[in-house]
Amino acid sequence: MPANTTKGRTFTENARRAQIVAAAIAVIADHGYAAASFTRIARQAGLSSTGMISYHFANKDDLIGEVLTEATTVAHHFISPRMEAVTGYRAKLRARLESNMELVRAHPAHVRALMEIAQNAPKTPDFVDERFGLFTRHLRAGQEAGEFGAFNTDAMAVAIIGAIDAMVIGLVLHPDVDATEFGHELADTFDRATRPS
Repeated sequence: MPANTTKGRTFTENARRAQIVAAAIAVIADHGYAAASFTRIARQAGLSSTGMISYHFANKDDLIGEVLTEATTVAHHFISPRMEAVTGYRAKLRARLESNMELVRAHPAHVRALMEIAQNAPKTPDFVDERFGLFTRHLRAGQEAGEFGAFNTDAMAVAIIGAIDAMVIGLVLHPDVDATEFGHELADTFDRATRPS
């Protein structure tokens, strides 16, 4: 039995899958979701044919699922420690908003791939709904703790997510813009909007 497996796969198979996923992220980030054909991904990965992709992934949806898992995992590992380093709902909201902006500079291809998939995939990825739920739960808990004021948490979550997405697009389109400054401005805006009156 192979010494290092995931779901019955060998170390070599896992490494090949990771190589293909990395190539798919790069292609989606650079050329868009619609242009992410197996042919282009195989070329990006340095594979001689698309057959290697088909061997590891049932179809494009299967591969995109792995791309989403990889990209959201990278985002989680970047943002979570920054949130865990602070205490309180307001401080954690600030940390999440600021680190979302910094993520664009730290992992630009992953962010662009997530944006492309969220905007262009035929089926809305689960992480889109999960993000909404994450913000609404945080805002409600903060209200119950007295750290946030009275407002409709669903509407505020939509406003926050919309602002994050708009600013991320700005950072992607303008690589010279200071992501840290964007993050501070975004956090300041929603700190004022959510604090008790």
